[in-house]
Amino acid sequence: MIPLIALALQLAPETVHSRGNPILADGRTYSTDPAPLVDGDTLWILAGRDEAPDGVNDFIMNEWQLLSTRNPASGVWRHYPAIARPERVFAWAEPGRAYAGQIVKGRDGRFYMYAPVLQRDGDAKDRFAIGVAVADRPTGPWRDAHPSGPIISQTVPVANDIQNIDPTVLIDDAKGGDGRVYIYWGTFGRLRAMELAPDMVTPKGPEQVVTGATGFFEAPWLMKRRGTYYLLYAANNTGPDSPCTPTLYHACQAYASAPSPMGPWTYRGVVLRPVSSTTSHAGAVEFKGRWYLTYHTADAKGGGHFRRSVAIDPMVWDDSISPPAIRPVRPTRAPAPPAAPTRNVALSAWPTASNAPGPKQYWIAALNDGVVRTSPLPPDMWGNWTKQNPASAWIEYRWPRPVTLNGTRIRFFADHPADADEGVAPPAAWHLEYWAAEQAGGWRRIESTYPTGVDGFQEVHFPPVTTRCLRAVMDASGAEDRHAGLAIEEWETLSPTLAPVTPRSVEAPAGCAGG
Repeated sequence: MIPLIALALQLAPETVHSRGNPILADGRTYSTDPAPLVDGDTLWILAGRDEAPDGVNDFIMNEWQLLSTRNPASGVWRHYPAIARPERVFAWAEPGRAYAGQIVKGRDGRFYMYAPVLQRDGDAKDRFAIGVAVADRPTGPWRDAHPSGPIISQTVPVANDIQNIDPTVLIDDAKGGDGRVYIYWGTFGRLRAMELAPDMVTPKGPEQVVTGATGFFEAPWLMKRRGTYYLLYAANNTGPDSPCTPTLYHACQAYASAPSPMGPWTYRGVVLRPVSSTTSHAGAVEFKGRWYLTYHTADAKGGGHFRRSVAIDPMVWDDSISPPAIRPVRPTRAPAPPAAPTRNVALSAWPTASNAPGPKQYWIAALNDGVVRTSPLPPDMWGNWTKQNPASAWIEYRWPRPVTLNGTRIRFFADHPADADEGVAPPAAWHLEYWAAEQAGGWRRIESTYPTGVDGFQEVHFPPVTTRCLRAVMDASGAEDRHAGLAIEEWETLSPTLAPVTPRSVEAPAGCAGG
């Protein structure tokens, strides 16, 4: 047991001097699902805490924490760890699953935290429920404002069959508002809304199914500006030409607007493209005359899809149209030292593949993003698995100008053993081909030894070749009309000498025969 004095020191607030995004970047504490709140001259951000060990693909979240600043541009933040835990605030809640919540300041001057937690008891098919805690200050101490149980679940106030998480609350006190309280919540494409009584906890009026938020997946955020209501949300409109998401696992931040707090909602566009984490969760607020978007990424040291960190950037409005639009937010990051010289010229190539655009769960851009995860998800790799896999496939890099290569490192992914005819397995065989531009051109095989293991990077060495295009051609394991799929986490192509990292060109280069 940790002595009380030691525990007090461990949980003491700390001043953080951030150099940019993410705010907490050193990997000591991960923060997620930001919900901003303005109180006087201070901007607060409520956040969950990701605690998943590296390689564990699950949301291990046991508590909420706070960040505060009086000037986001200063980089000076105050970090308040462990301000609340589900089981310590709600007697009816289980430990853990401290998912996305929001704090709002009530008209009585107290602060109300709307939090999704797991009910310890009950016969609901899904035990996620939304409770409300109250405190005299954002840092707590927090106590249950509705001790009899959650205000929303699959059994109260009326039966529903959705997962009841991600609450967002608006007190309509802005110009033209009437002080009424509204709550939105939902996930997995199902969005609900309801009015609350002035006591901030009692449901008032029927639960409504919300439509019009095109592509809604989860994480609603309700706000108001100049008489118009806005709804930010994590959206998933999957496809290679999607304005929102390149893969099934990613999400963007889209938004809709409405003339009243309960709709009807009209889709307006994308605010934030997918970030480095597969999930996307955002909140926006006006602070000292400027608007800010808070969101999370996987960009902190040791970060990942389940080790996310809060970021903040200015959000700008376009008042030249009606209703005013939110201009797309371009994420920023803290300055980083120049990348070390490398032999890996794949970083400046454009990838393509025989199955382009490919199954929606995979992401071809992962081939040369320079990131290898301990336990990757499908969008962390290129793959071709479908219900009917081809006998062979290829992946290809294209450069805007010729490069000289004498080696490659490739990292295969497999969830089935070699020789399998189902799932994803290592290739039965593979080889490299380069485009020879001289004379009539054409693909020429590179003779070498090609290992097919899945124990890290498989290295291949060969005499130097100069080319604009390189292919890895793979034979799938299996026989006749049954074959396993193929997947690659990262593919490095190596030049004979070290050189500075060359950024990838903005436009994809022409086909191999074009140069």
